[in-house]
Amino acid sequence: MRELNRAGWILVGGRSVRMGRDKALLEIDGRPLALRVADQIARVCGPVTLVGDPERYAQLGLPVVADEYAGAGPLSGIETALRCAASDWNLVVACDMPALDTTLLESLFGGTSDDEADCTLPQYDDEQVEPLCAVYHRRCHAAIRAALESGIRKVTDALREPVRLRYLRVPSRAPFANLNTPEELRTYKDG
Repeated sequence: MRELNRAGWILVGGRSVRMGRDKALLEIDGRPLALRVADQIARVCGPVTLVGDPERYAQLGLPVVADEYAGAGPLSGIETALRCAASDWNLVVACDMPALDTTLLESLFGGTSDDEADCTLPQYDDEQVEPLCAVYHRRCHAAIRAALESGIRKVTDALREPVRLRYLRVPSRAPFANLNTPEELRTYKDG
């Protein structure tokens, strides 16, 4: 049985410049992309909340919280999620990852304990990590907020001491594939 001390957060505040329209609202099989992602993460978390413009995304029927640092990129969305979090463990996911699966998401929570790590990041064979589908303990908030206030915008640059990281080796990048362009959307829809 999954723990109740978990929440899911979906970052929907991006500009979607390469796509040419709002990725969170793109429909695949009649369902907005953000809700497809929400369906997946709701299977392993408690409540799911969107981080973005409440006016723009309220129509999706999920709670929406606004970025305090609007325009500062995904790090701002992570800061917002952790600032608003009631749960200790928070799965933060970009809205444009439709291939996520629950087994992978559940494995991100594996090993999360108060004395082991503050954040679990998927890590590929080439040592790169995926910070936009990761589990963050809410105690990461202070370090992330401090990074934003000092001008840092890259998520991995904010995840430095005192944040304790745990890496989960993943065999493939496929579940984390982003839909950034109309071509990537077509390819995904064509299967």
